[in-house]
Amino acid sequence: MTASGPMFTHLLKLAAITFLATSAFSQAPPKYDPATETKVKGAVEQLKLVPPSGGKPVVYVALKGSPDAVEVFLCPKKFLDDMGIEFKAAEEIEVTGSKVKQDGADLILAREVVKGGETLTLRFKDGKPAW
Repeated sequence: MTASGPMFTHLLKLAAITFLATSAFSQAPPKYDPATETKVKGAVEQLKLVPPSGGKPVVYVALKGSPDAVEVFLCPKKFLDDMGIEFKAAEEIEVTGSKVKQDGADLILAREVVKGGETLTLRFKDGKPAW
């Protein structure tokens, strides 16, 4: 039996994507900077877990707002699970957080999220994680 064919190609692609996703987040994460704090409102377009399975995944939200879509880092998935919080596609939220750059792309490190009239605190005012 040889290692070829569509299944092997699919497995190679999956391994490459997993490696890239985990290596991007094995670098030192950007620091929260209260000086760059901003508020954005929008609808949840997509919920992302990195890495998608295994390990200790962290949660990102792609937020569809105006004028552009925004990528928001929330927290470790376990923190949301422990609080019983879920985010659904098309759900309107407001995020207060620090606008930073990661790998050349804009990213917001969420400090607070207002969802359904309730405020979820993910970081303290100085930016230290609440988890």
